[in-house]
Amino acid sequence: MSTPTNPPVVFIHGLWIHSDSWTPWIDLFDQHGYTAVAPGWPGDGDTVEATRAHPEALDGIGIEAIFDHYADIIEAMPQKPIVIGHSFGGLIAQELLAHDLAIAAVAIDPAPIKGVKALPFAQLRSGFPILGKPSSKKHTVSLTGAQFQYSFGNALSKDESDALHTRFTIPGPGRPLFEDAAANFSRTSPAAVDTYKTPRGPLLLTSGSLDHTVPEKVTREVFALYTKHTDSVTDFHEFEGRGHSLAFDSGWADVAADVLTWLDQKVTTDAPLKSFAANA
Repeated sequence: MSTPTNPPVVFIHGLWIHSDSWTPWIDLFDQHGYTAVAPGWPGDGDTVEATRAHPEALDGIGIEAIFDHYADIIEAMPQKPIVIGHSFGGLIAQELLAHDLAIAAVAIDPAPIKGVKALPFAQLRSGFPILGKPSSKKHTVSLTGAQFQYSFGNALSKDESDALHTRFTIPGPGRPLFEDAAANFSRTSPAAVDTYKTPRGPLLLTSGSLDHTVPEKVTREVFALYTKHTDSVTDFHEFEGRGHSLAFDSGWADVAADVLTWLDQKVTTDAPLKSFAANA
């Protein structure tokens, strides 16, 4: 095992996927000198099975509660971390960066922030298991294998998609999806991110070109919001032929290698010990 020389890393999973999906990333980042952790959302069990057994623990969990949960974890760390999130985890990663709780952020196919107007059909269909049931705003919903293949595994074989569904999926709270869908109609949306903030740490946005859950057009619009409003480092990387499962399917290592290269280029390896007094 290597001796960590880089800033710590906090991985944040997205809706319907357990934090166990980050285990290969943690191992790879350790080899590159990063100490990494992947805490679950508030209400998650320690394992996929434990979370499935008690879906009610996630009832009513929204974006603000998820953000506060990770902010508390980071405030207990001796050094500001790099935050890397997938899907809704990518939205939370951007919020943490904007609040100066991280030195850099990577948002992998992130849920859209307030201000994004694009709403492709594939995105609507992917969210329908929750958005199509208003009662699910207060409860959790699990994806069927077919729903998962459309939303996450559309670029995979059915066998691989089914295997990932079995291995990593957990019940997802409906509230974050409803909050995100209504973001542009709310003055105080929890999906709002300060794209005007400058200076801030580097931000990498990624998109799989075949993503159904967060289509490339959506993430490119997020990128445009940032580059219009700030001179802080903001990059966009596209992964051709990849869907929303790109962070944990058989091609995850290609995405991880790209992220590591970007971090080597954009992020200092001697991040200072931090104080959160200025953010109180």
